[in-house]
Amino acid sequence: MKIICIGRNYAEHAKELGNALPTEPVFFCKPDSAILPKGNPMMIPDWTKDLHYECELVVRINRLGKNIPLEFASRYYDEIGLGIDFTARDVQDELKKKGLPWEKAKAFDGSAVIGQDFLGVSTFQNPKAISFSLKKNGEVVQSSDSSHMIFSMDQIISFVSQYMTLKIGDYIFTGTPSGVGPVISGDILEGFIEEKNIYRIKVR
Repeated sequence: MKIICIGRNYAEHAKELGNALPTEPVFFCKPDSAILPKGNPMMIPDWTKDLHYECELVVRINRLGKNIPLEFASRYYDEIGLGIDFTARDVQDELKKKGLPWEKAKAFDGSAVIGQDFLGVSTFQNPKAISFSLKKNGEVVQSSDSSHMIFSMDQIISFVSQYMTLKIGDYIFTGTPSGVGPVISGDILEGFIEEKNIYRIKVR
């Protein structure tokens, strides 16, 4: 099982971080050790002073695929979940300045929250505009829907499968909208797909 993350997939988020809009999906990977175990708090690593939340819709792959044509990409998932791509922003900024990979800032233990509940694509009234949001300490800090993605879920699956085989159980984090920000010890993060609460994470 692998975790594939798409960067800069919402225009407003790219703008808030001063990044140019991509012409093709930008992706990186997290190891399975990045998954935050169910019920565990998010422990802020002692080597970062600026840990950020990034709420994202998550696709779970349901069949083996390589070089998947765009018109068949929707066959490779039937459920949508919600996650958080935790990012050590200060570390990432330093890596970007040096032109180095982001993994140190993105792939550390506990950096991938994946909600336990996945919702069937067929249950959504409009699967191309799935709304989601994140609350920090009861206040909505991120809110968007999948229609605002620069690259759709199907486009992401087709593109990524050109470079690596997708396997059953792989997760794809599909990008975060604007509103990302820091967390401190004591914060509570709650993620929602439409009106359904998908996760509640304590930060320590």
